[in-house]
Amino acid sequence: YYFCEAIIPYTRLCFNYSSSLCFDQIHTFNPPPPPFFFFDREKTVLLYNTTLFFSPLSLAGCSDPGPDPDPELMEPIQPSVSVSPHGRFERLQEDPNYISHFTRSPALKGQRRVHCFLLRYFLAAAGLFVLGLLIGWFTHTPNVKPPVPPSDSSDLLEELLRRIAADKIDALQSEEARAKYLYRQWVGLGLTDVHLSNHTVLLSLPGSTPNTITDRSNHQCFLPNGIHCDQRGPNDIPKQQFSYAAYSAVGTLQGEVVDVQYGSVDDLRRAKDSLNLTKQIALVKLGQAPLLYKLSLLSELGFGGVLLYIDPCDGPPGRHAWNQAFRVTLNPGGNPATGDIPAVDGNETRNLTSLLVQPISAFLAKTLLSSPSTGQGESCIPLGMPPNTERKEITLTVGNQLSSKKIYNVVGYLKGRRNPDRYVLVGSRHDSEEGGGASAIMNQLIAALTEQTKQGWVPDRTTVFCSWGGSALGNIGSYEWGKDNSVVLQSSAVAYVSLNSPVRGTETLRATASPTLLQLTSDIQKLLSCIRGGNCPGPNVSSLQLPGDVSFFANQLAIPTVEFAFEQTKMEETTSFLSEAQFPVDSPKTLDPLFKFHETIAKMTAEAILRLVNDAVLPFYPLDIALDVQNKLKEKSMVTPSLLSSASSLRDHAAFFQSETMRPANDPKERDPSHIRMLNDVLRDLEKSFIIPQTPSGVYRNLLYSLPGKTPQFSILRFSQEAALHCKVLCHSTMNQSLSLILRAIRSAERLVCFGLDLFENYQNDAK
Repeated sequence: YYFCEAIIPYTRLCFNYSSSLCFDQIHTFNPPPPPFFFFDREKTVLLYNTTLFFSPLSLAGCSDPGPDPDPELMEPIQPSVSVSPHGRFERLQEDPNYISHFTRSPALKGQRRVHCFLLRYFLAAAGLFVLGLLIGWFTHTPNVKPPVPPSDSSDLLEELLRRIAADKIDALQSEEARAKYLYRQWVGLGLTDVHLSNHTVLLSLPGSTPNTITDRSNHQCFLPNGIHCDQRGPNDIPKQQFSYAAYSAVGTLQGEVVDVQYGSVDDLRRAKDSLNLTKQIALVKLGQAPLLYKLSLLSELGFGGVLLYIDPCDGPPGRHAWNQAFRVTLNPGGNPATGDIPAVDGNETRNLTSLLVQPISAFLAKTLLSSPSTGQGESCIPLGMPPNTERKEITLTVGNQLSSKKIYNVVGYLKGRRNPDRYVLVGSRHDSEEGGGASAIMNQLIAALTEQTKQGWVPDRTTVFCSWGGSALGNIGSYEWGKDNSVVLQSSAVAYVSLNSPVRGTETLRATASPTLLQLTSDIQKLLSCIRGGNCPGPNVSSLQLPGDVSFFANQLAIPTVEFAFEQTKMEETTSFLSEAQFPVDSPKTLDPLFKFHETIAKMTAEAILRLVNDAVLPFYPLDIALDVQNKLKEKSMVTPSLLSSASSLRDHAAFFQSETMRPANDPKERDPSHIRMLNDVLRDLEKSFIIPQTPSGVYRNLLYSLPGKTPQFSILRFSQEAALHCKVLCHSTMNQSLSLILRAIRSAERLVCFGLDLFENYQNDAK
């Protein structure tokens, strides 16, 4: 038999009388060898299995076999590995899977030779044609297609924003936005070094029975939302379990209800002057100051319990929350099990306060205060106890339970090229329904950015995407991760971009940023805030401290931060801390059915990320910090001449740093990378100068973040002033101590700016 040379998968076989090696290869196949064709002396095609892989060159060289040998004259087959091909063929025939179309008809020999002759030339021509195509393809096609980066940053931004769409956010939101799901998503989207970590933490959760408030005068028992205990239905149980203060003390307390309004020093002074406050129960409105600060004052004055509520006059117009209780957390941040928390009554089950704290609805507050009816709008009458009204005596029962559970963080990296050890953090949450929209936006951002990297773009700095667990009960996940990596973050983190709760309403677009990023935030908001036809409001940017995972990075590490969000009401003095109350929220799809508000936040956040990871010189503005400091010192009756002088000097140096004179020195095209890197470190570290060792509870250690008020003011000056006016009530720190801390911070910032200027003092000589 004569065989043409063929190519089979992974093995090349040459068939002729003298090629015993090929048949050795066939013999060793188990299972049977891959499919191939062969020819007998009459050129009849024998098919083993199905498909043939031809080698064009081999088929072209296939020759006429000549006269047929007589089978009787052939040598006998020997059982040796070097026997003729016929021996191997016989063994193939013994295979039960062998299929033969072999026929032997001497009458058709000549006709078959002609057919084989024509077939050989046809196959040879086809083989040469295919070979030419392959040679042309591999000759003109490079092995690796070189990446083509976008032409400039504006084109990159346009392409990045184009890939963010509301329908994609909607699609992502429809799936479970939890840690393990996010991990799989991020890996699939192309992030490198995605980590899923967990922490065992101490959580404060509702007890097996709802917390209650009982009016002792008529023995009426109320649930936190104001419903009578004996009238609750199955649908009320989930709501009551949501209405509690995490990490409150537990137990039962009897006492009189004392109306202290917002819990300010003036409110507490009036109450202390007329009443014995020991073991009484304060009725307090949220707003105007941090909750933890108010609770610290109430605890110092001897109160045993606290009822929290939101005055309807402070709520968003048109939204009635009369029968809504809520949840708050008393955890300042992190895992309470690892904090310096004293045990209660020698029990290792710890709480963060000795106060029994319970949020209640405005309806129940009105009942306990015997307050007249109230409305909303301009005629709204704030809740309050009328003069000469007998105070109610109640029994407050709080049955929260502490338990150890695991929370999860998901962290993924998009590596930078020139400065991979400088990090831009992007954080969201996945521990509640409120975080669902944030997770969807985060996934869209990752998808848009990784798609650009596939097109050849590589960021200058590394982007670290973080999804936090345990946010609702005190930003536990972000605190624990931040503490574990604090050394690296302090030296390498550039900025933190927050997606804590991006869409809480649809009325007002708010942006919050540290003074370092005020200019960048304003520019972005001006460009991308027009989501309705012709409605393009001016920038609404502030540096107010906000609750959320941003707290650790802004407050503990002084990393510049920025956050965009839609909310239902304007940020005003009385409503600024209402966000400390956590209500059961509607799903993002209910709040924003078309996901257009989510899309707007995603695009604003995308531009902020792109600028922070891509700009050669960080978009930070020292002059904004200096102006903010001077603005907070406008009340000259409270400050010293040396403080005003230092603030003025800081402004002069910062203004020169950003002047036209220094523009060439700040131009990356004019300076070497090492100088640009040092310049960026100076810009990044300016906020660290304003971290102070200690502040009142609930107040940021970073002095650049302020509390809301009619006039801007350093937060520690505000509380020091209150303490100084009523020092007989309480004193946290003296005014002189606060002023000394501020002066030290300003001088430290000025020295850092001067160091930045010194880097370029010989710029003109270097340029020459």
